[in-house]
Amino acid sequence: MKLLRTIRFFAYFFGYLLWHYPTLRKGEKLLAAGEREAVFAITDKHVRHWCETLIKLAGVKVTVIGKENIPTDTNCVFVANHRGLFDIPLMLTALDRPHGILAKIESKKIPLVNRWMNLLRCVFVDREDVKASVRALNAATDIVKSGESFIIFPEGTRYKGEEGGMGEFKGGAFRIATKTGAAIVPVAIRNARACFEANGMMCVPTDVTVTILPAITTKGMARDAQKSLPADVEAQVRDALAQMNA
Repeated sequence: MKLLRTIRFFAYFFGYLLWHYPTLRKGEKLLAAGEREAVFAITDKHVRHWCETLIKLAGVKVTVIGKENIPTDTNCVFVANHRGLFDIPLMLTALDRPHGILAKIESKKIPLVNRWMNLLRCVFVDREDVKASVRALNAATDIVKSGESFIIFPEGTRYKGEEGGMGEFKGGAFRIATKTGAAIVPVAIRNARACFEANGMMCVPTDVTVTILPAITTKGMARDAQKSLPADVEAQVRDALAQMNA
């Protein structure tokens, strides 16, 4: 059953992208013409539908808590713990709309996926190259400065330890928010690794919880508060995970 579910998952994964190739080309032309709202209409519809269907085909049941915590009067930098590959479709469906993601450079090599990521204005980062990482953070800052929201996994990589654990939050995501005045919205994702990686890269029915925590205003934030922001938000996410695992 796991094998059949996984085959259906990947057949749909690439089948949807191939079937909607003309939509992708239309979106790319609109992006080149600077028609951002028209591009948003395409990504809001197709990226959300694609990801929601993938989640269902994998047998994953998602509970989203705290969606009312997403500000409606300002753009945001969403920061979430990172346990598994399913974190990406989860974040693209659980928030107010799909947003660009700071993604590892390897994602740029996936055919068609990389082009849809460009429509979302994802930024690709080579974490092994310091200068390239700085350029990527600057590019993400420019996107947020333009008024768009953005998604970052500030651990920098997937945490492969026990459920409920997580790595240290790096400061880059938080500097993007403090430089632009965007709100920080912490997100705690529970059990995403059990969907796939924990089962030998096979899709397994899983209950996942995405908890969106109250937004943090960064406008006018004191320098000391800015310095402690990564650790403070990390503590909030750890606490939310602990409560979900209790």
